[in-house]
Amino acid sequence: MTISLADKLDTVYQTKPKKLRIDELKWRYLLRSTYRGKNILLVGPTGCGKTLAAKSVVEAVGAQTNHIIINMGSTQDPRTTLIGKTLLDKSTGTLFNPSPFATAISTPNCVVILDEISRGHPEAWNLLMPVLDETQRTLRLDEKPDSPVVQVADGVTFIATANIGSEYTATRVMDRALLGRFSVKVEMDYLPTEDEVALVLEEIGMSLTDEVEHIVEIANLVRGLARQGKVHTGVSTRSVLEMAGLLVDGFSLLEAAQMVLFTDYPDDGGVESERTIIKQVVQKFLPSQDAAALGLPTGPNSTPLS
Repeated sequence: MTISLADKLDTVYQTKPKKLRIDELKWRYLLRSTYRGKNILLVGPTGCGKTLAAKSVVEAVGAQTNHIIINMGSTQDPRTTLIGKTLLDKSTGTLFNPSPFATAISTPNCVVILDEISRGHPEAWNLLMPVLDETQRTLRLDEKPDSPVVQVADGVTFIATANIGSEYTATRVMDRALLGRFSVKVEMDYLPTEDEVALVLEEIGMSLTDEVEHIVEIANLVRGLARQGKVHTGVSTRSVLEMAGLLVDGFSLLEAAQMVLFTDYPDDGGVESERTIIKQVVQKFLPSQDAAALGLPTGPNSTPLS
């Protein structure tokens, strides 16, 4: 008996890992789109779980042995990474050695993760355009009109992750034509407070509930400041986890903030710098002795939170 996609989704839906905190509807949509061989784009702030979501989909649909991850942000030679190399052998002549990417896209039902596509080189984007195009689905091996092509196999799914926004200075503005190649776009965001606290407590394996709640509250306040344009970026869940890990290992909240948080914000501008703003946020959660050690003014107007 043929199992319908709806029945399959009901079964696979339960495989979402605990570490992946994502809206249930979005998770189901990701699974469905993967089974349908769609081009999927996961967008959201850094550290919110985009790459984890992509990897979790691979495991959920049983593609552990039939997937590939291409880190687009670290690709230095797009043609070699996406196409391969042409080799000259004296006895056999010119040989083409296809890249793992070219091999993957010609494999039926393969899942291809294009991680950090917004950091990719423009040449890589140009090479991907016909690959992602539903009417073409080909990778041309050479620029000549009659050059051979690699045909994208049936069921191949492309899942790309991207940070889109002015705060990500190492990213490039993605071409609308490239964005249009992704028929499925899923927006991800920082976790709700309760979920983030629960995730951190699961990770550190200890019941530092009050301390973890303080870290998450600090992160949420800074994220609010980022949305207001008062600082250039928010606090990733990765940073929250790192700070919590330091507390487990005996560091104070102030020391954890000094090592993980303060260094992400520039100190230019003195008392009006972003780092000063972050220190003022953290100050609210410190014991009086540590708060005084920051050397910041105190009082109802000393923080930029109102």
